[in-house]
Amino acid sequence: MTSRKTLNPPQAPRATARGAALAIALAAVASLAQAGTLVINTDASDPAPKAAWDHMAKAFMAANPDVQVKINTFDHEGYKTSIRNFLTADPPDIVTWYAGNRMAPFVKAALFEDVSDVWAKEGLTDKLKSATPSMTINGKQWGVPYTYYQWGIYYRKDVFAKHGLTVPKDWKALLEACAKLKAAGVTPFAIGTKALWPTGGWFDYLDMRVNGYGFHMDLTAGKVPYTDKRVQAVFDRWDELVKPGYFLANHAAIDWQDAVPAFVKGEAAMYLMGNFAVDPMKKAGLTEAQLGFMQFPKINDVPMAEDAPTDTAHIPAKAKNKADARRFLAFMAKAETQTKVNEILGQLPVNKDATRPTDTYLKDGFAMLSGAAGLGQFYDRDAPAEMAKAGMEGFQRYMIKPESRKEVLERLESVRKRVYK
Repeated sequence: MTSRKTLNPPQAPRATARGAALAIALAAVASLAQAGTLVINTDASDPAPKAAWDHMAKAFMAANPDVQVKINTFDHEGYKTSIRNFLTADPPDIVTWYAGNRMAPFVKAALFEDVSDVWAKEGLTDKLKSATPSMTINGKQWGVPYTYYQWGIYYRKDVFAKHGLTVPKDWKALLEACAKLKAAGVTPFAIGTKALWPTGGWFDYLDMRVNGYGFHMDLTAGKVPYTDKRVQAVFDRWDELVKPGYFLANHAAIDWQDAVPAFVKGEAAMYLMGNFAVDPMKKAGLTEAQLGFMQFPKINDVPMAEDAPTDTAHIPAKAKNKADARRFLAFMAKAETQTKVNEILGQLPVNKDATRPTDTYLKDGFAMLSGAAGLGQFYDRDAPAEMAKAGMEGFQRYMIKPESRKEVLERLESVRKRVYK
């Protein structure tokens, strides 16, 4: 804040007590007028995210006493339906949103500000390296990520040890492990697809391992037909798990939580899931001696991208206080800020220089994601709602009846042509 000079003409009369009080009051008003007000709209209505944003606001104001932060908190669903309205009509200075293709429509509509200057000044392409592809459109960055969490394969260490298995690093080794487990009467993978979204995680990983991150983003952005031979190659690999019966047989009748008991009892040996699954697994009785985490194995020779839903902050293109908003994004990107915020959230800092979490599974996730070639936001975030719904319905149907693959992919292609007009 620039200093304010007080002028005292030589002939000015001696101030009375009343005049002095008035001068002090006017000075206070002037000081407030110069202080910036930063308005932030978030959907951080759950206790942990709300506490994280409150902490961030207070820490920023302590470091920048010339700025007052005002946070408007919306419930999740209300926020999704209102964000486009307030971005166009009465934009705040910062909004929360998501990375990747979920960010793209607001960039294309010129509703998000290009903040590549913040990235360049703060060296964020190195510090936030794994998230850079998902924050970049047309060679520019459009926001700052502050938290994410890992997906991967949770496995039973004790079951693996009993059957003489080691952690598979590639597809061939994974299939060999699955065959041994199945022969021993253990289902290789737990899954519940009654709520369709777990199928999206499988499609994401298979596609990113077979075709790479760039192709997966093009597909979920509607640029590639679902009948393309490269999508067929994804289902060729999926066939190698579905056809031999490597998933729980009744998965379409149960939700993901309902599949946890089979995993806990050792009836299933692995579970592809997000890190939020660790808590119910532990509450059901698994110990760290029994529960391990592994990266989804390599299939083809493509850089290893991961599913890591990423929460982000953006400056609306029509924001009133862009200068202070840029200062806030820079503050949010710092290693120490992200360390503290993610301790509150129980998630992972995106800044690779942040303090590593002490939790076993978060520590593994931090190491994995910090070196990822790119971050998928999960199928139902990366694809538009109508496409995601049809896609996951199709994935579930295929997993129940793999012979329906051709019909499923043809239907998805017809939906793609309609959705991405």
